[in-house]
Amino acid sequence: MLPANLRKKPLRIFLAGCLIVLASWAIYMSYMDSWGLFAENWFMTLVMIFGSLIAGASSEGGGAIAYPVMTLIFSIEPDVARNFSFAIQSFGMTSAAIWILLSGIRVEKTYLLLAGLGGLAGIVSGSWLVAPFVVPSYAKMMFVSFWLSFGLALWAVNFSKTRKKTDRLPALTRNQKLELVLVGVAGGVFSSIFGNGLDICTFSYVVLKYGLSEKVATPTSVILMASNAVAGYFIQGAVLQNMQPEAIGYLLVCIPVVIFGAPVGAYTINRFGRRSIAFVLISIIVLQFFTAIYVIRPDLTLSLFSAGVFVFGVIFFFLLTRNNRGIHNK
Repeated sequence: MLPANLRKKPLRIFLAGCLIVLASWAIYMSYMDSWGLFAENWFMTLVMIFGSLIAGASSEGGGAIAYPVMTLIFSIEPDVARNFSFAIQSFGMTSAAIWILLSGIRVEKTYLLLAGLGGLAGIVSGSWLVAPFVVPSYAKMMFVSFWLSFGLALWAVNFSKTRKKTDRLPALTRNQKLELVLVGVAGGVFSSIFGNGLDICTFSYVVLKYGLSEKVATPTSVILMASNAVAGYFIQGAVLQNMQPEAIGYLLVCIPVVIFGAPVGAYTINRFGRRSIAFVLISIIVLQFFTAIYVIRPDLTLSLFSAGVFVFGVIFFFLLTRNNRGIHNK
């Protein structure tokens, strides 16, 4: 049974759009005789079934699941995993974003605009000035270490009893607006390295600092990451011409999954609740950190780097959001 706010007209428009994408994909696969890709890349289809559900049900994009699985378990190069994350989220997250807009789900426009501008600046600058210089092993440890600090923030968001909630941001001062833009820049830079990050950084920031309700912050972060993924896909594919054949192959076996998976994830969270989803995400974050330790076996230098990234993440997520501590839920 669908939620009450799932009105018939938006659902029909959305399904019609998905069927057009699905038909176009099937025609392309047949014309290019690419059905054999499923025999080679079936594991990514399975990964993105779960990844797309998480993308729709939380502030994490599907790339947050795909990147560590690809790099740690299947030993796929980080730049391939990043480009695949951009590509697949351009379909999956955009599908979820379209549904959010069609169905009238509430989003925070100030958050969307300011963080979106910062995210665009971050992914553009990061694609040229940061991402090309990150060593693969350091990229992997940087990902799991920063996301471990996000796990702490996620715990605080979902299990803390000492924070307020609001459905919209307050009137921001010039400095507060600049701060939100800069958080977006940081998130965009992380996206340029991992294919994911703007949604997580900005979601944690507005929820922890301003008490923005997850019911508003989550759909807003989905739209943000969709726009950031499309920008990243365009930069890597059209501008830098760096979209690897492997990334395209993984994309083609996942498109039919993600265009439906993210909206189903949005429905699932209404059934299981945000704390259940948060518990799953935190468990995944902790598991992927220790998996990285086991697989990479970092030396002292890399271990110190990992610790530094974790400390930076804690500072980023908690010290910058100190204004909202000690205020009780309404």
